Amino acid sequence: MYKGKEPTLVILAAGLGTRFGGNKQIAVLPDFNCTIMELSIQDAFAAGVRHLVLVINRQVRPLIEQQTLPRLPADLQVDLVEQAVDNLPSRFVSKAQSREKPWGTGHALLCAKPFIPGDAIVITADDYYGPDAFKQLVNHFAAAEQNDMAIVGYPLAQTLSSQGGVNRGICQTHKDSLLEVVEYLDIQQTGDTLSGLAPDGKRVALPEAALASMTCWGITQSLLTQLERGFCEFLESYDSDVKSEYYLPDCIQSCIQQGLIQVRVHSASERWFGITYKEELKSVSGLLYELRHG
Repeated sequence: MYKGKEPTLVILAAGLGTRFGGNKQIAVLPDFNCTIMELSIQDAFAAGVRHLVLVINRQVRPLIEQQTLPRLPADLQVDLVEQAVDNLPSRFVSKAQSREKPWGTGHALLCAKPFIPGDAIVITADDYYGPDAFKQLVNHFAAAEQNDMAIVGYPLAQTLSSQGGVNRGICQTHKDSLLEVVEYLDIQQTGDTLSGLAPDGKRVALPEAALASMTCWGITQSLLTQLERGFCEFLESYDSDVKSEYYLPDCIQSCIQQGLIQVRVHSASERWFGITYKEELKSVSGLLYELRHG
């Protein structure tokens, strides 16, 4: 078990990449000869992180071991964890019999729980967050009096897509604390106006500086305890709905509402990039190369 004081980096990389058409967590960026995930690992390592937990699906393990791991820093401790549908508390194992789709991001993080000794930074494999996001989260946990969780939010205007409207969770805050993340759909820019569909279905104007949650969390052990409890409640009510998933943000929201955790909001100082479709690989790679080497 890793015993360092720095937060562990946990990357959720077990998705099936349905819209991408394959395992995008191992898709190589043309300009870098590595994956977008590896750029995040490099940035976290530069910020002081020395422990990585990579949550993967079984199919990509051989390629991760053969191609990705040899490119990582030699003094980075790496734990590979497989998210499997039958990785459940023993009394719920029967519920996995007709299940093929992963149980969701909450379950993915739970699979990593035995390998996380303390605080952790949690991100997804197909997003680029920028070096400063990791510096902010490492500094957050380094503060002696700091027991809160954290999120790095990205200015909404910098998370749009040229491919059309996007769905984003917008951070609602009080001072620098997160109250909730509200999902807006089909967010798009029309002239000088940014708008999206609110939860009630009405299209409303949104400020460009509103902070969007792009799954860049700083979590504590207390969340992992609540995550485990919430997943058991989810499984208790699960009725073989193959589309039903246990989402990490839902658990965090529930914990905030119950007053069990506080989440401090940090604003990103650098751009976010994400890859959904194969067609975006080349363009995102070019933009990242210009950003990192320009």
